[in-house]
Amino acid sequence: MFSVPLERLAPFSVLPVVVFLTAISLPVMAQVSGPMTDPIGVVTIKKDAPITIGGMWVLSGADTALGIDSKRGAEIAFKQIGNNILGHAINFVVEDDQCDAEGGQTAATRLGATPNMVAVLGSACSSSCVPAAPILWQAGIIEIGTACTAPSLTAVDRKPAYDGFMRTVYSDIDQASADARYLYASLHARTIVTIHDGSPYSQQLTTVTAANFTNLDGVVLSQEAISATDVDMHPLLASIANESPSVVYFPVFLAAGAQIIQQAKEVPGLEKTALVAGGGLLAPELLGAAGPAAVGLRITAPDISAETMGRSYPGFLEQYKQAFGEAPISGFHGEAYDAAELLMKAIAKVAVTDENGTTYIGRKALRDAVFSIKFDGVSGPIACDPHGECSSFKPAVYQYVNADPQTYAIGVNPMKIYP
Repeated sequence: MFSVPLERLAPFSVLPVVVFLTAISLPVMAQVSGPMTDPIGVVTIKKDAPITIGGMWVLSGADTALGIDSKRGAEIAFKQIGNNILGHAINFVVEDDQCDAEGGQTAATRLGATPNMVAVLGSACSSSCVPAAPILWQAGIIEIGTACTAPSLTAVDRKPAYDGFMRTVYSDIDQASADARYLYASLHARTIVTIHDGSPYSQQLTTVTAANFTNLDGVVLSQEAISATDVDMHPLLASIANESPSVVYFPVFLAAGAQIIQQAKEVPGLEKTALVAGGGLLAPELLGAAGPAAVGLRITAPDISAETMGRSYPGFLEQYKQAFGEAPISGFHGEAYDAAELLMKAIAKVAVTDENGTTYIGRKALRDAVFSIKFDGVSGPIACDPHGECSSFKPAVYQYVNADPQTYAIGVNPMKIYP
């Protein structure tokens, strides 16, 4: 196995967007409320009042499928328990984080200011999680990530501002290792060019995949950068064509990804170069945006086939189809379901209800409970390590075989081609 040690990710541990938050500290005076004492605060929920849980995902723009798919997973988990826990209705407050830093800051600020907010699920994007988690933890609110995979979020040297963050989705440390092996051993690539869009997810995944590919004796010809809003990719792609790579590896988001896919077909010298994207392009909107050029595109992503997911996944899948009238539209619905279940188990473990029906939830106690719980989830085993990593990566590669958006169905189009 040629994985990059977490220690090598230290440069990513402090990102510019959150530098001003690294000095934050939680309250030092313990709070006493009813029968509950907690070092950082107690949520007090009166009889017949709801338990408020937040969610933040990308719900607008090109990458909407990522957020909607995750939100649906959490909603199914709540529906299974009657949208009620400990005699309190669940008040699910969801914000659109727009899959960027500003949206993440705004969503976290709103959720953090919501009275009696117990915890937040999300985001679908590392760009949102990175600034959001410290804002929420400053308010004593934990965040359980459902699709934000940037390695720095659960690195061994992460800052105390991230102590309230954990995730039921894998780290790109694991995907990078798997992606490099696929490129080298299965595609027989010996030279690659990477492209990132400046987001924490894209930048960290391309960096660590390149390091793993080099460890396998592959050659990284160049590591290129674009903006997520770039439209004309022709100059960059022409430059890449002059390098004659075996593979262009670009785990970017949908808008820029569609431009790369379309314009690569128009650039001489890239006819024999394989295009390999990331899970951000696992969405029906990609076919509408890229058209026929999408056919043949390979996508590295988590394996969500029934045989690799948790034992309860087939039943969950049927509930998803019944509830929403279609199969999952992206790859992180199972992780979101598991995040909601993990939170429900933690609440049930630490909450205390008095004789008047008032429920008390200690914030630090809730955080510690999440780290202590283990169970077999829809996406696989869930168990958090000391740095908030609660899941593992099961690699797969999908390939689009039809440009018609109506044919989109994960496993069929795009078709699973590996392993």
